[in-house]
Amino acid sequence: MAERSFKKEVQQLRIAPGEEFRGEGILAVTKGLLQSGVSYVAGYQGAPISHLMDVLSDAQDILEDLGVHFEASASEATAAATLAASVMYPVRGAVTWKSTVGTNVASDALANLASGGVKGGALVIVGEDYGEGSSIMQERTHAFAMKSQIWLLDPRPNLESMVDAVEHGFQLSEASNTPVILQLRIRSCHVHGRFITKENKRPEFTLAQALDNPERDVSRIVLPPASFLHEHEKVNSRWPAAVEFIKQNKLNEFIDGDLSDIGLILQGGLYNGVIRALQLLGLADHFGNSRIPLYIMNVTYPVIDDEVAEFCRGKKAVLMLEEGQPNYIEQNIATILRQQGVDAALEGKGVLPIAGEYTTAVMRDGLQAFLEKHHPESLPVIDAPAGEPVAPSAAATATATATATMPAIEEDGDLAIEEDHPANGHAAQANGVPTVIPRVQPMQVDQVARKPSVQPINFQRQVSELAQVVPPRPAGFCTGCPERPVFSALSLAQEKLGEHHIACDIGCHLFSILPPFNLGATTMGYGLGASSAAAFNVPSSKRSISIMGDGGFWHNGLASGIGNAVFNKYDGVIIIIDNFYAAATGGQDILSSRAANKSRSTNNPIVDAVKGVGVKWVRVLDRTYSVSKVQATIEEALTTPEKGPKVIIAQSECMLNKQRRIKPLFRAAVKEGKRVVKERFGVDPDVCTGDHACIRLSGCPSLTIKDSGDPLKEDPIAHVDNTCVGCGNCGEVAHAAVLCPSFYRADLIHNPTQWDLFKAKVRQRVIGLLQSRRSQRLNQYSF
Repeated sequence: MAERSFKKEVQQLRIAPGEEFRGEGILAVTKGLLQSGVSYVAGYQGAPISHLMDVLSDAQDILEDLGVHFEASASEATAAATLAASVMYPVRGAVTWKSTVGTNVASDALANLASGGVKGGALVIVGEDYGEGSSIMQERTHAFAMKSQIWLLDPRPNLESMVDAVEHGFQLSEASNTPVILQLRIRSCHVHGRFITKENKRPEFTLAQALDNPERDVSRIVLPPASFLHEHEKVNSRWPAAVEFIKQNKLNEFIDGDLSDIGLILQGGLYNGVIRALQLLGLADHFGNSRIPLYIMNVTYPVIDDEVAEFCRGKKAVLMLEEGQPNYIEQNIATILRQQGVDAALEGKGVLPIAGEYTTAVMRDGLQAFLEKHHPESLPVIDAPAGEPVAPSAAATATATATATMPAIEEDGDLAIEEDHPANGHAAQANGVPTVIPRVQPMQVDQVARKPSVQPINFQRQVSELAQVVPPRPAGFCTGCPERPVFSALSLAQEKLGEHHIACDIGCHLFSILPPFNLGATTMGYGLGASSAAAFNVPSSKRSISIMGDGGFWHNGLASGIGNAVFNKYDGVIIIIDNFYAAATGGQDILSSRAANKSRSTNNPIVDAVKGVGVKWVRVLDRTYSVSKVQATIEEALTTPEKGPKVIIAQSECMLNKQRRIKPLFRAAVKEGKRVVKERFGVDPDVCTGDHACIRLSGCPSLTIKDSGDPLKEDPIAHVDNTCVGCGNCGEVAHAAVLCPSFYRADLIHNPTQWDLFKAKVRQRVIGLLQSRRSQRLNQYSF
């Protein structure tokens, strides 16, 4: 199971060469792999490339028809090590993961791969997750590329450029005997577009051929003295070969403009945002033609010295748009300009933010600051309103001449384009590389007072008003999540036994550090929950608690966490939350999944693995919604005199995946006229006191508040809305915490039987009789 099915979309991977492919970026990348004759693909899921793994899984039949081996790796380190198949043999392989956390895990294998080099093309597709919405530490893949000397591609966010990058990535890897990283930002992964397809290729050299003809070259193995020679080989042969390939194949792009005394250097992945920012400043059109010359670095490492120097030569100022920090590329370019005696002033982080995501608004403001400093006459101007005196400035005077070729801005703010204007401009040659020369409609400039004008960005005018009304809401568990009751139980156990040190892990359970639970002190990495509590293995009145999920357990936790705890006689408590899937990355199957998977081995219990490495104290809870039972088990683990690691395995299916699984079955059964029951929970408004303990200990999105309707109850009462999935956690928490009797369960019966209808009538009559008697008594005592 996965977050999304691509069964229908993957059929586009079969379309004939020369046809137009339409779809999402992730799907286009898969097509690029098939067009490149890839022999094997592996990886570990994680946003924003989870869907790439899902596409590959759904395209299993297509891959098999082409002789392509695909497997979902146990971790990013496993995926990176898989590329070892390309060290001795001329086979093309690709692996994928989420960066930078994935690259952290894979770095050991990557370093060895880069040191010894490869014979076949080795491509690492990294889903770059940088920016405000990121779920990981804010680091850049660029640092790893520099550290291990792995070439880094950052293509423009359109399908054609991305597919070309896949094909060029393999070729570059083979030409320089070096692995290549293809960096795909979130917008690239999910952008939609089109491109003209090529024929899918079967691998020229297969894995079976490699097995039948084994090769061995000691000089490729990272051992002295070969490891010393690898460093020299990188600099003396691999680097020059890569530079030559990049220059000959024109992987970086130049776009010409009439404002030739300034220029912009940008990472390819920022291209769409830069063009939009230039449009807002009136300096680019809807076809991507820019008045300011652009040097687009589809290859951000290595930097090509000759191309940079040639682009900057003759310009008075250049702006480097580099997202993230440190400013590796800006420093590199500054060195190149100094060494080659180029006088152009280099701007970068001085006018742009040092850190943070480069959105369109951010880049527009940075471009405006750059132009105000180095080319103010290029900024757009409008007539001053009547009665508003504006003295003509040097910039305004210069604008009268400089904007003679500026695109006309119509009343609606769009740029006027000639009807015969080609989408990509007119191809020409400049400095030996393809150049796009924009053709724009001239705009006449009147000799009147002018003032700067910038098109505003109004994504949502009501945002500020909404922020005052809608309170901020932290990220949290889904409705009915089986992990929520575990942390409710842990909160109740701590109320009884006192606060404990809690080490968290990567996964959905990490939301426990936020309200309403506010649990956990650290998180060190996927599957490292138990490892991050290892230092607290000392005598104390309280035991430490660590948490990991089933995905983290199989990723790294079994050896680094459980095995380490057994070996060092760790006397703490380890809670493993088993929700049957790698839920946080989209619900992919793992070793302990309960589902039957025709291409993977599932149904391998975590408890067997835990006991297999020597854990003696193990408790398995097969229903996490029983808060009182979970609480009692946690308290037992924290107080037992038995030494050694105490492992609690809390098992219940991820509710999100469960709903994806059962809803189609439920709808089909209703349609067929079968009797089906749907459980719902509610709160009796007459009984609820409004103390909200259930909400504080649950945090379920379906559990909210509403006005009581009783003037004697000033506080709002608890209320269960229509998103309830009937897990029962709210009622369980309420009873475990304060024995609240206000919760009730209602069974909604579809296609009821005659017996169901009879029971409903009897209940209605009995309830009506009791309500009538109650009303009579109230009327009697109301006088």
